[in-house]
Amino acid sequence: MGNEALCRVEVDGRSAEAKVLLETSELIVRGAMKLRIPFAEIEKVDAAGGVLRVRWSGREGRFSVGTQAAKWADKIRNPKSVFDKLGVKPGQRITALGALDDDFVAQLADVGEVSRRPRNNSDLVFYAVWRRDQLDKITSLRDLLTPTGALWVIRPKAAEAVSEADVMAAGKAAGLVDVKVVRFSETHTAEKFVAPRQNRG
Repeated sequence: MGNEALCRVEVDGRSAEAKVLLETSELIVRGAMKLRIPFAEIEKVDAAGGVLRVRWSGREGRFSVGTQAAKWADKIRNPKSVFDKLGVKPGQRITALGALDDDFVAQLADVGEVSRRPRNNSDLVFYAVWRRDQLDKITSLRDLLTPTGALWVIRPKAAEAVSEADVMAAGKAAGLVDVKVVRFSETHTAEKFVAPRQNRG
């Protein structure tokens, strides 16, 4: 995966082999060394010789992530917005269903044409769930999409009432293919589904 690496980490005079994860808004180190570095606290970042160098909150770290170093430095300097990750583009027909945050729906409406009711020929459908039984609706939501449209199922992170495996199984049962998982917010994650390529007409 392009956003994680098992590598040598050097911070504050200590070094260890650890897993480094490049998330949407923070750099996370797990394993022998544990760190969480929010992008907002990073004062300087650069890359040279396969080493990502980060200075934040008066501390400095070196992460030997190899050929990914320059790309990671660029992503830290220019993080993608949630809309970028969700593929939201101006002028799209968007259906927003379930208990979606009102601010999120308002932001969608600033970009595209949003309906809070099921609508055919939607480029994107966002569906917020918090219980397993709500996944039964995915089959009917599939029929709202354009041939190249995408369904995003948004659920609480680490929720026992509806797991990632539950969502993936429901999407597959509806004849869809899961293609992406995005950190939607601090509390929620989003899974993207599309029609199989051979079924897109």
